[in-house]
Amino acid sequence: MQNTDPFSPRCRKARGALSNAAGRFDLTREAQDDGWWQEAPDPSVATEIRNELARSLISYNRSPDLPFDRSINPYRGCEHGCVYCFARPSHAYLGLSPGLDFETRLVARSNAAEVLRKELSARSYKVATLAIGTNTDPYQPCERDHLLMRQCLEVLQAFNHPVAIVTKGTLIERDIDILTDMARRGLVRVGISVTTLDANLSRRMEPRAPVPARRLATIRRLSAAGVPVRIMTSPLVPGLTDHELEALLAAGQDAGADAASWIMLRLPREVSQLWQDWLHEHAPDRAAKVMARLREMHGGRDYDPRWGHRMRGEGEYAEMIARRFRLACKRLGLAERTAPLRTDLFAKPLQPGDQLSLFS
Repeated sequence: MQNTDPFSPRCRKARGALSNAAGRFDLTREAQDDGWWQEAPDPSVATEIRNELARSLISYNRSPDLPFDRSINPYRGCEHGCVYCFARPSHAYLGLSPGLDFETRLVARSNAAEVLRKELSARSYKVATLAIGTNTDPYQPCERDHLLMRQCLEVLQAFNHPVAIVTKGTLIERDIDILTDMARRGLVRVGISVTTLDANLSRRMEPRAPVPARRLATIRRLSAAGVPVRIMTSPLVPGLTDHELEALLAAGQDAGADAASWIMLRLPREVSQLWQDWLHEHAPDRAAKVMARLREMHGGRDYDPRWGHRMRGEGEYAEMIARRFRLACKRLGLAERTAPLRTDLFAKPLQPGDQLSLFS
């Protein structure tokens, strides 16, 4: 694959991807020296955020290996820059690169809460748990200024709508007031992703995400506030982080998590090359082993997208990880499955101009 990265290593400091190759729907990009280059400090790759008015927000899926059938994403792209992120290929649909563009050229769906309220108010809407954070993190750094996730949570709270949140962002602590209120009514569950306890490895692999110890502190704070939390050892990287599985689960349980889950590293489409480039720069001694393990679990390919296989892989190694996970959860008292969130409380709040019920 031709390297079309126009940025020097200094430019992409604190970024995950090492390249910015064109997306599969875009024209090929190639850096050219026009003769005007001068010795000067390289500017860092700045984060750009543009607003988008969403026409719809709730996305539905029929995937049999997912525990939810609907989700929302207030943002497109994610500044955390996790190099392994399986959502990177979605940026190609915007005419942007799944590489550096994914973590530097973001889209904020500024009317997300308004559209969500409208969709939940539709006569045809049937309530079920809504997932947030399954594609891009709702608590990435830009949420501090845009407040889109908090606004959506306020809508869900008003409708008594169940929600499952996945994040690495400690900014979720800002919304403990809403989460605690919803937790009392059995309407919320949070999953905190902790991929490694090694702060140095985390800094290189997920450069703008909070350090592991800080994420564990978030589990502790949420749990203390009465919000049920799952520790997610995802993705588990064979030959790089797999040896930490039991330690990760123990750390999560010690912080107050009551449940746990795991997913094997997934490398769909452009993510495979981005990941392999990262391996050769940051862990060259492990690169061959990591990729051999992954291909062993996916029939010789970097990734197998089939339902029932894409999350865990298959074969002896995948089965061994599954056994280790089950045994550790049993020993630590961590649930693999949790009770469903309540849907019976769902109600559409009165809007200005609505007529009061005669029997309310």
